[in-house]
This record gives sequence, structure tokens and C-alpha cells, in this order.
Amino acid sequence: MADTTQPARYHAVAVVLHWLIALLIVGLLVVGFIMGGVETPELKFKLYQLHKSFGITVLVLSVLRLLWRLTHRPPPLPPMTKVWERWAAHAVHWGFYLIMIGMPLVGWLGVSASPMKMPLRIFGQFDMPLLPFFDGDTDPRATTQALFEAHGVMAFIAIGLLVLHLGAALKHHFIVRDDVLLRMAPKFLQGLLRALRGKNA
Repeated sequence: MADTTQPARYHAVAVVLHWLIALLIVGLLVVGFIMGGVETPELKFKLYQLHKSFGITVLVLSVLRLLWRLTHRPPPLPPMTKVWERWAAHAVHWGFYLIMIGMPLVGWLGVSASPMKMPLRIFGQFDMPLLPFFDGDTDPRATTQALFEAHGVMAFIAIGLLVLHLGAALKHHFIVRDDVLLRMAPKFLQGLLRALRGKNA
């Protein structure tokens, strides 16, 4: 008998946060990999500032998403889902939360540790405070480098999680042919996704 206390699909708030954060992360990854090679100083500065601004935006939205997740039950996985698939899904799910919160936080720490003390200006409107943990640091350059290297490693972890997540979603939709993808898809895309899956969708 189905558990009627659990929703059939994610709440609209979760759906909006999911796709908004996903788009921002993909954009941040793309810009993050290209902005270091930009030769025009003015453009490079603008890209770095936008990268920081959108990174803080992801941090705020991800904290909100986590709070929503902790207070709202998600829809259950299909009953036929194997135990190892459930564990993998949960591992990737919580791995994303660690990355979504940890990666911008480490970037914020790196900016704060930098001896340059550049302001963390959000979309040119206001300054985020630099974190005060590095006031007595005797080697701020080494600390900054270590933090930004960790930030870069986390970017590659994020790419790996995205590949796993997308692959699993496509497998469920086109091979297993269940509604795992549809429960997080915006309603205006559900018809298209069903059509792409073909007959007996």
C-alpha cells in the first residue's frame, strides 16, 4: 500500500531552488575555468567580482534549500529501487549539499585570507564582511593559495557529482522509465519529457 503521507513530487519551492542553484553552479564552473585566462584586466576583474557575487548567492540559496529539505519530506524513491541505488542517491544528494555550501564558503575564506584584502562586493551594491580568522596569519599567501586550491578541487568534485546525478536521472527516465526525473521537473517541461520518453511514458 502506498504511503500517502509522502508527496508524489517535490514542492514548487524545492523545484525552483534546485534548478536555480543548478544553473548558477554550472555558470560558476564555466566562468571559473575561463576567467583566469582572460587577458583584459578590466574584464578579468569584472568576471572575478561576478564569480564571487554569484558564489555567495549559491551559498545563501543552498542554506535555504537545506533548511527546506530538513523540514519537508521529499517524495520516495520507487519501490523497486535497489538498496545500493538508494545509498548512492543519498550519498550524491548530501555530497551536493557539502559542495554547494562548502565550495563558496572556502572561496569566501580564500578572499578573506588574501593579503590584498580586496572587498567582497556583491553585485556592486554592498560589501560582504571578510571573515576574521586570518588576522594573525604569518603566511597569508600560502593560506590563500591552499584555500583556492581546495576551492578548485571542489569544483572537480562538483563536476563528478553533476555527471553522476544527470546520468542517474536520465537512466531512470529513459531506461527504467519511472517518474524520478518528472517529480523534480518543472510542470511546463513534463509533457516534453514524457514525449521524449516515447510510448508507455
